[in-house]
Amino acid sequence: MASEGLHEPQELLQSSTIDRHRAIVSIREEFEAVDWYDQRVDATSDEALAAVLAHNRDEEKEHMAMTLEWLRRNDPVLDGHLRTYLFTTEPVTEIEVEAEAAAATGGSAMAGSSGSGSLGIGSLKGVG
Repeated sequence: MASEGLHEPQELLQSSTIDRHRAIVSIREEFEAVDWYDQRVDATSDEALAAVLAHNRDEEKEHMAMTLEWLRRNDPVLDGHLRTYLFTTEPVTEIEVEAEAAAATGGSAMAGSSGSGSLGIGSLKGVG
């Protein structure tokens, strides 16, 4: 049922809200499947079965990533947070402090960078 898990009546929700809900539920289900496969891989003593289960688990990770990318493309706030935190090496809490400081001053913080957040494109044009 498409409305499973909705907290408000479906007829009061925008179609984009329902689509994001579908994506979020799908991501949750994919992560749950990853957890189940992890447990099954650990529990079996049959190496061939473990290999099949591990393969299936990794397919679920791919499905989750694809759905997360759809969600990122359709949620600008999520997009901003993912751009701030993902694929960084600094402690996450330090990245948060930098991002909040940049937001408070109206600046732009690119996580993991020590500069102004500029990509330097202006300098390639002889500007900045």
